[in-house]
Amino acid sequence: MKKKFETLAVRTRTKKTHEREHSTPLYLTSSFTFDNAEHMRAAFADEVEANIYSRFSNPGVKEFEEKMALLEGTEAAYATATGMAAVFASFMAFLKAGDHILSARAIFGSTHAMLTKYLPKWGIEYSYFDGDNTKDIEKLIRKNTKMLFIESPSNPGLEIFDLEALGKLAKKHQLIYNVDNCFATPYLQQPVKYGADLITHSATKFIDGQGRVLGGVVCGRKELIKEIYLFCRNTGPAMAPFNAWVLSKSLETLAVRMDRHSENAMTLAKHLSQHKEIEKVNYPFLPSHAQYETAKKQMKAGGGVVTFVVKGGYERAKKFMDALEMLSLSANLGDTRSIATHPASSTHAKLSEEERKAAGITAGLIRISVGLEHIDDVIADIENALKKSL
Repeated sequence: MKKKFETLAVRTRTKKTHEREHSTPLYLTSSFTFDNAEHMRAAFADEVEANIYSRFSNPGVKEFEEKMALLEGTEAAYATATGMAAVFASFMAFLKAGDHILSARAIFGSTHAMLTKYLPKWGIEYSYFDGDNTKDIEKLIRKNTKMLFIESPSNPGLEIFDLEALGKLAKKHQLIYNVDNCFATPYLQQPVKYGADLITHSATKFIDGQGRVLGGVVCGRKELIKEIYLFCRNTGPAMAPFNAWVLSKSLETLAVRMDRHSENAMTLAKHLSQHKEIEKVNYPFLPSHAQYETAKKQMKAGGGVVTFVVKGGYERAKKFMDALEMLSLSANLGDTRSIATHPASSTHAKLSEEERKAAGITAGLIRISVGLEHIDDVIADIENALKKSL
């Protein structure tokens, strides 16, 4: 019997030990033992499946990886210490000097730094594209282009890309199609259905959902994930067993949390879209969103992040942030607690003003990660801050 998403998230687990525990135990060990010298030799030769060292594999980490692969609909997954480690591994396992990566401009600040500052040190070129007009994007593909990378929805502008159209483009040119699915999670969107070869996540965000641990994961075909595993096995960005245990338990509530996050965010977006002190509201499931139809086609709901532009630019935005009483000021997102962030002065501060403008990050842009509090209280805090910041 094929199980549903929620059941897979709850019931997928490692084999029970002789203790018959109901929840998977923690495997807090750096290494593992072997029955004899031949068993040890065979394990290192990959002739038998065995845990060797927790930098390579760990039963708890394997459980999290198996769950993520099942939920994303992929053949395999590999977990990393952080989301950025997952993005880095998804690049470096496949790109070499002389290669070219084509990326959407609308990406997280640290990913932008990786593409523009660090990959060029190793002779890896990059190009950015705006929007998802495949004809314009196709013109940027070179003979040495190896990968197409996007975030959808993007951070922080919530730009939506047509996953299917880009998937066909990537297949046509034999590019590795790499999709950051952090904002949507596999519950709201499964990029593999649209041709994605790799799906990356910062599990720190909605996967954990409670702001407790760091983590990342890459999902995809077995042969691709094997390359990522080998890269990470030798370079070391392994997920800690404790973090994997937390994240695996977190997946059990992902569906119910994302339903509430999305419901609250939609309510907030509708409310703010009528506010006289707001210039613009961005939310994928608002009809006013430029890619509304695309979002409805490929997403189950709009997700838990809303962005808006306050009138008055940076000074007004700063006053607004300082006037918030309940919402947390943090660079994180995806928490049970609602969070306010000013991207231009924090998460995307390292970008030049021109780069921020090109990515739609204006001085008055506020990002709200809508939590699980009663939405009336979230709206009341934002309303109060808007009044006090006049």
